[in-house]
Amino acid sequence: MVDRGASALSLPDDWPAHPDPILALNRMGSFDWDLDTGLFHMDAQAHEIFDMRPDEYDGHPESLGIRVSPMESRRLDSVVSQAIKDGSENYGAYFRVRRRDGSLRWTHTQGYIRRDETGRPRRIIGIVRDATEELGESAARRDQAAQDEARRQQTNVVQITTAALAHARTVQDVIDVLEDTHGLTHLGAKSLVMGLVEAGRIRLVAAGPSDSYVPGTRVTRIDAQYPMNEVVRTLAPHFIESPEEFAESYPLLWPNITDLKITSAAYLPLIVQARPIGAIGLLYNDRYGFSSDERNVLVALGSSIAQSLQRAMFYEQEKDLAQGLQQAMLPRSIPSVPGADIAVRYRSASLGRDIGGDWYDVIPLPGGRVGAVIGDVQGHDTHAAAVMGQLRIVLRAYAAEGHTPATVMARASVFLHELDTDRFATCLYAEADLSTGVVQLVRAGHIDPLIRETDGSCHRLAVDGGLPLGLSAEFGRLEYPVDTVELDPGQSLLLFTDGLVEQPGIDLDEGMHTLRDLIGSGPDDVTDLAERLIDVAEERGGDDDVALLVLRRRGSTTQQSGGRLQQHVAPGDPEALTEARHMIRAAVRAWGARERSDEIELVADELITNALMHTEGSAIVTLRVLAGPDRRLRAEIEDSSSALPRRREAGVSGVSGRGLLLVDRLADVWGVEARGGGKCVWCEFIVPERN
Repeated sequence: MVDRGASALSLPDDWPAHPDPILALNRMGSFDWDLDTGLFHMDAQAHEIFDMRPDEYDGHPESLGIRVSPMESRRLDSVVSQAIKDGSENYGAYFRVRRRDGSLRWTHTQGYIRRDETGRPRRIIGIVRDATEELGESAARRDQAAQDEARRQQTNVVQITTAALAHARTVQDVIDVLEDTHGLTHLGAKSLVMGLVEAGRIRLVAAGPSDSYVPGTRVTRIDAQYPMNEVVRTLAPHFIESPEEFAESYPLLWPNITDLKITSAAYLPLIVQARPIGAIGLLYNDRYGFSSDERNVLVALGSSIAQSLQRAMFYEQEKDLAQGLQQAMLPRSIPSVPGADIAVRYRSASLGRDIGGDWYDVIPLPGGRVGAVIGDVQGHDTHAAAVMGQLRIVLRAYAAEGHTPATVMARASVFLHELDTDRFATCLYAEADLSTGVVQLVRAGHIDPLIRETDGSCHRLAVDGGLPLGLSAEFGRLEYPVDTVELDPGQSLLLFTDGLVEQPGIDLDEGMHTLRDLIGSGPDDVTDLAERLIDVAEERGGDDDVALLVLRRRGSTTQQSGGRLQQHVAPGDPEALTEARHMIRAAVRAWGARERSDEIELVADELITNALMHTEGSAIVTLRVLAGPDRRLRAEIEDSSSALPRRREAGVSGVSGRGLLLVDRLADVWGVEARGGGKCVWCEFIVPERN
């Protein structure tokens, strides 16, 4: 991947008058090519490499034509153009320079392409160095036909290895390619070693075969007298052409590898953006020395390996950052909720730093209730994750304050809209009373949940929905419908994001059908089921995150006749009154009392209103199902006043005075009980047993 903001070289402020001292010590020149103006600025060392005086050079690349032949210029232009076209971050090439005395010198250049935020190339910063000794004097005297043939061979080898490395995403992937029998073995290497520069040291990451590992070399200082360390220090490859040369150059290492019967070796620096990231060594037992063509091949391979490693390291770093940030935003643990088995899982996308905004949450609530949340913020970046973290917190806060599910969703939408972000979020909020099984669901543009029956069958739960969070506030459509279902003991509610369903080339309905079949054939345990679903998502891959929440209500499958719900209603709090009314409506329907729902709702609402109007405190509303010869639904409204309610005649306007009359007419039985310093007005309704 391309780092748009980094610089290839740390050029001093007074460059080019005073070049980078590290480059100067290694006799490397540096250049800065402004692609907008076409000016190609060089420091003094670069002038020396091209054997050009300042008065011979006007800052335009064309002026180098007196030293670089048209054929070589065209080849260099092709390399640079291809790198720009491919979106590459750098390029490297060897070319010949004809000096004043007519001699040909091999020169190596490596450039880093800087792009603006739109991806347009603006500058190329790089180095040039004399590579004649590296490639051999004879290479400069070969005829063009032989050079072209060698170049074709080199290109073929580089392409084979580069193609294999193109699929490597991690450092271990790169190592596997190199150690595999289909990696570099066509070059005839007996074994290889590779080390990476880390915190001023070189850490060995590959040594194959296993018997080629030398004790004490796992981590070494850069100034240690080993060949890999030397090429890292000098930024130049080192070709060892005989056992005698190896033994003389590295007396500490040679005694430990004599059993490998090494006859020659090639150690290559792995350079990215003019800085060493590591080194690789190829050891041979069937050759002595290296031709210039073989050196070309190995140097080119080193460049390809270095770029693959850099991509892999960027990927691993960004993957770790993305996963760490995502996990930090999600709940650290899921609370234990009496009456329910809950399992959650999260799988991050497979694309490096493409962190998503998927989240889940479990919110314990008073009265044996629990809130379950699943959501997805638009986008795959750190901003999406940041928005997700804020939304998760405010949703939890609004739910814990006792707001109705619809109010929780509406307030979260307003919050997201007021963040002044261009992101919206889909969300599904389920509030379950585990004692009764009543579940209230609110959907904001999210995918529908699933219900898994006790026999393993699974069906989609169609939930009326509103606009996604943020959009509903923007368009003034904050009324979210609330659907109510009853979750029987043993049934499971599954909430998930679309990454679990969507697959390339498959529509949503087909994906949901596949998911239902998978759930139906899955294990009964919620933890095992969640693990199975996320494993399938991992196997399938994909570019989207997956969040999953499974909630199963505990208890016997035998139908229970009892049930209890309670709500606190404070005076002057219209939201609390609305929530109490909604609770009554949902409970009546869930408990199979639809035939008398209007009567029950009217009586309960009248008693609540009376308690708030004629007392100075709040009211506590309790609903319960009473078992017995006649199944009854009992509503209790408790307040802090000891004054008994009085039946009054309706006034002239008929607005008040009818409360207790309605209670007496509609309830099967009602009464008043003393409760501490207050009282409780109760009423009961006979309701038929559920089939």
